[in-house]
Amino acid sequence: MILDYVPLWLDVLAYVYIVSAAICSLIIIYDIFVRGHRQMMPIMDYVWPITAMYLNAFGLWAYWDMGRPDSMQMKGMQMTSEHMQHMSHMHSAKPFWKSIFVSATHCGAGCEIGDFVGEWAVFLIIPVIFGSLLYTEYAVDFVLAYALGIFFQYVPIRQATPSLPPSRALSHAIKADSLSLIAFEVGLFGWMAFFNLVLFNHGVINPSMAVYWFMMQIGMLLGHFTSYPANWLLVKWGIKAGM
Repeated sequence: MILDYVPLWLDVLAYVYIVSAAICSLIIIYDIFVRGHRQMMPIMDYVWPITAMYLNAFGLWAYWDMGRPDSMQMKGMQMTSEHMQHMSHMHSAKPFWKSIFVSATHCGAGCEIGDFVGEWAVFLIIPVIFGSLLYTEYAVDFVLAYALGIFFQYVPIRQATPSLPPSRALSHAIKADSLSLIAFEVGLFGWMAFFNLVLFNHGVINPSMAVYWFMMQIGMLLGHFTSYPANWLLVKWGIKAGM
């Protein structure tokens, strides 16, 4: 049955989930930037709080279990170019499934920001493509998520190998994250179609409502796990390094 309204219980659940996700993200921010647990790979200082915004308490647990042990404070070292160049070997000490999970957070962070900006852009200023708001959201979200996902991969590549020409670093970033980005968006877009076309009449919920972002957070969580097999293959093939 397609809903033409938002039940009160779902609205309350949406607010609880969003607030708890924000709290988890703030805890990570406090631990990294105030308590000094800066990550060996600097981009992860930002990836982990973003990850908690959609994985919520699971994202906080993942940071505590997989991210915090990789902080410079926990490793007892200061960042140098040599450390950056050997980070993949240090990260590989964790179980393989965890290194893949952390690798998936890169594209997840780009997708989270890109989809957030894209949804607001479509809602506020972008005209409808092909007469479908959902197709417009797909197009705008994918472009922004892809660009930002590549950026989140490009930055650590440049930091690890400063002598690498920017064009080659960009090429490596595209090879390393394109498949995982697409796999992430498959999970998210599938859920978007489900909640727009099956759960709600399209237009019943929109980005100005907490329920909409609760639905998107569920989609992000699903996207993270649909990107996991792609990241597993990319690491196994040697295209990207496990973290």
